[in-house]
Amino acid sequence: MNKLIMYTDGGARGNPGPAAAGVVIIDGAQKIEFNKYLGEKQTNNWAEYEAVVLALIEAKKHGLAGRELEVRMDSKLVVEQVSGNWKIKEPGLKSQAAKVKTLLADFPQNKFVYVPRAENAEADALVNQALDEQL
Repeated sequence: MNKLIMYTDGGARGNPGPAAAGVVIIDGAQKIEFNKYLGEKQTNNWAEYEAVVLALIEAKKHGLAGRELEVRMDSKLVVEQVSGNWKIKEPGLKSQAAKVKTLLADFPQNKFVYVPRAENAEADALVNQALDEQL
């Protein structure tokens, strides 16, 4: 069975400000894409975590739990924190990281990979689309 690949991105205009998430899940030839407006007064980092949360929930809804998973994102902070390399000091991010860890129980073989923004363009475009539609 092939590896499940997720591209996630989150962003806030104003930081904090209106925020959104964009997700692209690739399962072989199948591609699941979606975005979601996350509300006002959120930070970029919070939105980055929320994008991962939404991606994991969506993958589970599509029966993809238990698969080997690679999450690719352009937030070095989230990649390093979830991988356990960096401490999480911000209380709001601690609760976001806890949500991610709980959801990752359904994907025991998982890896988070930092990619440059250019390699995350699709998820980034979905974030901007959600923000543009809302604002």
